[in-house]
Amino acid sequence: MASVPSLRQLGRAACALAVVLAAALTEPAPALSRDGPEEVDVELVLAVDVSWSMDPEEQTLQRIGYMEALRSPEILAAIRKGVNGRIAVTYIEWAGSISQDIVVPWQIIDGPETAEAFVSRLANRPTRRLYRTSISGAIDFAVPLFEGNGYHGLKQVIDISGDGANNQGRPVTVSRDDAVAKGITINGLPVMLNRPNAGYAEVENLDEYYSDCVIGGPGAFMIPIRDRSQFVDATRTKILLEIALVAPPELPPRVVPAQYVPVQAEKPRSNCMFGERSWQQRWGN
Repeated sequence: MASVPSLRQLGRAACALAVVLAAALTEPAPALSRDGPEEVDVELVLAVDVSWSMDPEEQTLQRIGYMEALRSPEILAAIRKGVNGRIAVTYIEWAGSISQDIVVPWQIIDGPETAEAFVSRLANRPTRRLYRTSISGAIDFAVPLFEGNGYHGLKQVIDISGDGANNQGRPVTVSRDDAVAKGITINGLPVMLNRPNAGYAEVENLDEYYSDCVIGGPGAFMIPIRDRSQFVDATRTKILLEIALVAPPELPPRVVPAQYVPVQAEKPRSNCMFGERSWQQRWGN
């Protein structure tokens, strides 16, 4: 089983992130409009998979991972050390191409009280399970959420967690490339627990699929989860890195930088249409 970063390692990572924040001030503004009146360090969309392949225990662990991360001392310390000392966060759930829901709307997190308010709103919403997996639908739903949200972020991030390949909606690479062209970074948390799937073929190396087909943009990365015990620590590490305005000089364990290349460049390792083709072969649509 892969090692899980300790709290001490995560704390050192947070300190490293703070050291490099100032470098981001020289970065050019991305294409997406950032003219909201309230300045924040990061506008962060947490996009969480609730497709049927996520069993109830995994859904609970996934949500607890985000709740514990957002209220953790490491995250709150990293937020305070930012240029503006606050971030804007919204939490959405997604499954098929027409199955997206804003669970917690945009909210500022700048300390324990606002973090707890966000977590309380999330805890009060029941979990659910829906059909199909449309990562592209999640991205396409998330992108407009940055527009007119009232915030001026130094960085805009879509944080995708999921346990399978895209099998409905636009090709995921098209949605990714459109988002990246707007200056948005897409990071990933592929859940790789190798559960039985009732005969439906799943992509063999979901981490490579996420690296090649899903994540992209400035400083993009992913952290694969291979054991249920890793949900909380992996989610905390991911949000710590997302709060940073530039990548630290040394990434914490298990963090994989993007292998993203433009569509016209060398063919990636993964078949980015694997999910669509597997679904069609099994169900014929």
